[in-house]
Amino acid sequence: MRNDERFEIQRAFDLLPHVVGASWATVGFRMEGIRKPTREEFREKTLEYLKMVEPVFESYPKNEDYAEICKYIELRKKQEYEKIISGENNEIETRYDRYVDYG
Repeated sequence: MRNDERFEIQRAFDLLPHVVGASWATVGFRMEGIRKPTREEFREKTLEYLKMVEPVFESYPKNEDYAEICKYIELRKKQEYEKIISGENNEIETRYDRYVDYG
């Protein structure tokens, strides 16, 4: 698969973890009055909310025409989930720092 064929999916996975996952996690903690969650709690909550959009990740038909992009989506999804849990997603870590510092 050419890079230009997966460009839009790459951009989505660059943005979704912090735009959906961390944003919803931040609001959730704020609404529950939890001002200082642990970093691990924040990562887990971020992943919990990100996983709610999984139906979108699985929305393409399961046929030969979409096989390569579906395989790429699954690979990228797993990579992003691991980056969140391991603390390697810098944007999530920045969102955590901002929340605990400014709540």
